[in-house]
Amino acid sequence: MSVKVKARPVGHGWHMSDSLKLLMAVIFIVAVLFPLGVMLLQMDGDSLNAVFGAEDFLTIVWNSLSVSLVAMVITVLTAYALAVATQRCDIKCKGLFALIFTLPMLVPSISNGMGLIILFGNNGVLTRLLGLSQNIYGFWGIVLGSWLYAFPVAYLMLSDVLRYEDRTPYEAAHVLGLSKMRQFTAITWPYLRRPLVSVVFSVFTLIVTDYGVPLMVGGKFKTIPVVMYQEVIGQMKFGRGAAYGLILLVPALVAFILDFINKDKGNSSYVVKDEQKRVSLLTRMAAYVGCGMTSVVVLLPFVAFVLLAFATQYPRNLTFTLEHITDMVRGADGYLLNSFIMALGVALVGVCVSFVTAYFTARMKSKTSRFLHLASITTGAIPGIVLGLSYVLTFKGSLVYGTLAILIMVNTVHFLSSPYLMMYNSLSKINENLEPVGQTLGIGRLRMIKDVFIPRCAGTLVEMFSYFFVNCMMTISAVSFLATTDNKPVSLLITQFEAQSQFECAAVVSLAILAVNLIIKGVAWLCRRRAH
Repeated sequence: MSVKVKARPVGHGWHMSDSLKLLMAVIFIVAVLFPLGVMLLQMDGDSLNAVFGAEDFLTIVWNSLSVSLVAMVITVLTAYALAVATQRCDIKCKGLFALIFTLPMLVPSISNGMGLIILFGNNGVLTRLLGLSQNIYGFWGIVLGSWLYAFPVAYLMLSDVLRYEDRTPYEAAHVLGLSKMRQFTAITWPYLRRPLVSVVFSVFTLIVTDYGVPLMVGGKFKTIPVVMYQEVIGQMKFGRGAAYGLILLVPALVAFILDFINKDKGNSSYVVKDEQKRVSLLTRMAAYVGCGMTSVVVLLPFVAFVLLAFATQYPRNLTFTLEHITDMVRGADGYLLNSFIMALGVALVGVCVSFVTAYFTARMKSKTSRFLHLASITTGAIPGIVLGLSYVLTFKGSLVYGTLAILIMVNTVHFLSSPYLMMYNSLSKINENLEPVGQTLGIGRLRMIKDVFIPRCAGTLVEMFSYFFVNCMMTISAVSFLATTDNKPVSLLITQFEAQSQFECAAVVSLAILAVNLIIKGVAWLCRRRAH
């Protein structure tokens, strides 16, 4: 009899949790699946014929695939080489190199493209200084800009993989006299194979769906995201934009499915001994040269931004001035405030949604939990430009349209996947018997979350907040179709200033975004240190 009495509150609790999970599922359907369905329904026969029957359609598709593949290969190879240099070689200043390598991910992709124009454009700094005859526009300009945009992501992913690799097998192989090549084929490659698939597909998706870099340095070399942007923003042809959005979903979804299958197999490797490997002088010198040259390439656009920000009028008048800074403070401070409020709102909402969803999926298994898990990670496969268009078509005329609320909503969905996985992995590592033990002691779930799970995951929560905030400060994709003059984020001013050839103002905006993101990253780093 006591067993039955004890089971009743447990059953009641599970009904309550299922109701909450069902509510979360409905929210995901409304915020993710429904807008995509509305976008796809906008495609009619005329729009499909106009897109797929265009003379240059195959050329545009080939341009997107070819430039993305070349940029992806170069990005992954250089990222792996530099990850090995900083994680496997006993060189100094590794922290400084790592910070420099990640700087391009703290500004919009369009800033990286604009930096290349400032350096290598017709009146570029290096073009004039070195007397270069070739300009940056076209295929190789997009490749270089895409490398700047995607390299930090690939470097961080590969560094994380190498950081947690067990070094014991290498010591055993060294004792057994195995050559370096044999160690790579027998130990390194089997360990790297599955993570490398994730890196390859993540980088390819990032590049093929970006329109910021091709818009800046593409010239006559058109890619699908640029054409989609021009069709919607320039000509308001939503049907054609939806057709191009469908095309962009295909490589992103294929990459996502393969990456999901690959992750599902798992890769078990744990750190047994963490120590720096002593390498030869030649190897150390090569590591320093590689890190140094990459740092120079990464820093050059930012140096160009500083030069333009404090030059009266480049290239005619290089006299030092603070005029552009003051103009930005007077004219763009409202837009900067919009970005800050939007980023703060997304960070707070995103952390809450990610934590609640991850708790349901990691600690309260059910069929609804599996749907929530799949829906959460699926958001990472939707290009921002596609998500933005789908929100325009779905929410136009509603109360939230044209407000900061819809920008917070679309960016929360856009950037949800990675923070969710961070929290999901953290919660999955905590003993699964805590809740049953707590229930036996009369401790409810809310108190367990407050006193146990949140303190244990404090560092992850800070990292999630930083991820949401930084990405929202620099995003241009999902918000480009939704922003109005009242809620426009400061990142979209870069396109406006570049179109008006006001490169000085665009450089100031890029530096302002970089400064805010560096401050947030620094605060997050201090908070994580205190949490540990």
